[in-house]
Amino acid sequence: MSEAIDPVELQVLTGALRAVCEEMGAVLIRSAHSANIKERRDASTALFDPQGEMVMQAEHIPVHLGAMPAAVAAILDEEHAPDRSWILNDPYRGGTHLPDITVITPVFAGGELIAFAASRAHHADVGGPTPGSMPADSTTLDEEGVVISPRVLDEEAIAELSAQMRRPDQRRADLRAQLAAGRVGSRRLLELHERHGGDKLARAFSEVLDYAERRTRSCIEEVDDGTYSATDVLEAREGDLEIVLTATVDGDRLTLDFTGTAGQHEGNLNCPLAVTRSACYFAIRVLTDPDIPPSAGAYRPVDVIAPEGCLLNARSPAAVVGGNVETSSRVADVVLRAFGRALGQGTMNNVTLGSEDVVYYETIGGGQGACPDADGPSGVHVAMSNTLNTPIEALELEFPMRMIEYALRRGSGGAGAFHGGDGVIRELEALAPLSYSLITERRRHAPSGADGGEPGAVGRNLLDGEELPAKAIGRLEKGQRLRIETPGGGGHGRVR
Repeated sequence: MSEAIDPVELQVLTGALRAVCEEMGAVLIRSAHSANIKERRDASTALFDPQGEMVMQAEHIPVHLGAMPAAVAAILDEEHAPDRSWILNDPYRGGTHLPDITVITPVFAGGELIAFAASRAHHADVGGPTPGSMPADSTTLDEEGVVISPRVLDEEAIAELSAQMRRPDQRRADLRAQLAAGRVGSRRLLELHERHGGDKLARAFSEVLDYAERRTRSCIEEVDDGTYSATDVLEAREGDLEIVLTATVDGDRLTLDFTGTAGQHEGNLNCPLAVTRSACYFAIRVLTDPDIPPSAGAYRPVDVIAPEGCLLNARSPAAVVGGNVETSSRVADVVLRAFGRALGQGTMNNVTLGSEDVVYYETIGGGQGACPDADGPSGVHVAMSNTLNTPIEALELEFPMRMIEYALRRGSGGAGAFHGGDGVIRELEALAPLSYSLITERRRHAPSGADGGEPGAVGRNLLDGEELPAKAIGRLEKGQRLRIETPGGGGHGRVR
């Protein structure tokens, strides 16, 4: 049996693996050309062992990272070789939604596969009928863009895929940035392999996973055994869709059962199971110790049940573009609500504006729910999103738009002993004709408070002062203004 690694040395190696992930992310962001990656940082990086378990991730986008193991699993049995990277975005073969493209680079040392370095980035366009590839009205996967089944990523593939997408120059540059991130991850792992030896590095992978599992089990054991439940709804165009959760704590294990949730959606609010799991894992990370290494070991004590064919475990070829961004947010909300947390805005407020020549995609921050001992922060990206905004200077320089107002939405956070955070106002004027697509939530149902706290304010979408629904698609003429007012977070505790 291999000798265990000294605890101090394990912490050093854990920090080194985390640093590799962070450097991969920095290379990707600094090399990318699209504002969506270089400004908003809508990208994630992670390392996996040869069996496909996620050993470490950077603190990037929660909905990317918890779902990325499915992408590595999708290429695990392929024929791997040095300098042979893989690409995919098919939600039913390891992806989430089509704009999120995953690139996976196997890492070899002395002819032996020792790891995988992976990145996922939200590309500003992946083809399809709608600029930005985030249509509010899609009903099948083919209406959302180019579907990429797992394949080798080389120059021929980059040319073939980017030619099917808007702004192919940016798509080529962003894909090469992902390849560069994978190469950096590979190089840094080989340095660790040379410094510590292959056996010790493999043991470090295993012990990081086991350590994260032990820490998570210990946190779950502190919760009273029993059944916890919660429900909430998604605001589909045709009416509300219910999400139902029964959570069972049994010693050091947690089962999250979504039986009873609405069936598969005829629109695009469906989730592949990987996205549902990702949202659950994020919520568990919130509810446990944030110092636990962010690895697959932390998820071993958690079982997620979602019946096949329901909203949270959709069958191909159901549309999923809204599921990845909005349904994932609601799944996290339901888990947090079951354990007594006030809810944040619960939406990414997805705004896509574009033409055949320019494509702009944005998620907008809002109010976070209050804690039992602190007010919720205002104007932040909540739950499954962890992006930045597009700075006004970058937006006005690159796109035919003018920012009219960007401000906190004062008073939109829920009242309570501790207040929920306030939402955001973001109003744009089109300087040229542009199509728009809005995929938003919490326009009809407010984010709930906890322990007597008041709900946050619902959000609003307005075109020249006229209210738009939560899911809307249309056209802006030159001079028209699109205004988004995002929800506030729920309060915690009764007002004293």
